[in-house]
Amino acid sequence: MCNPESTRERRPIALFPLGQIVATPGALEALDRYAINAMDLIRRHQSGDWGNVPPGDAEENLRSVENGWRILSSYAISDDQNLWIITEADRSVTTLLLPEEY
Repeated sequence: MCNPESTRERRPIALFPLGQIVATPGALEALDRYAINAMDLIRRHQSGDWGNVPPGDAEENLRSVENGWRILSSYAISDDQNLWIITEADRSVTTLLLPEEY
């Protein structure tokens, strides 16, 4: 007999609420250009995989989760392009954007 737990995909644990999810035009165009599923990056962000932020920023994100501060992740989506995901301190909105759109 098959165990449903063993066949079910394990979902990452959500560390914080995202609020409304929005994206800038540049982020949408880049996600489309590189055929990247935005929800995969959002799940990583929400589960504590901050991408390629420096170690000090990763530590700050952990404190931000605990204290209700802004959270920033950065993901390489091509050899020369990163995409940022920022969840605001009040958890009302999470924004996908390119660094140059900040």
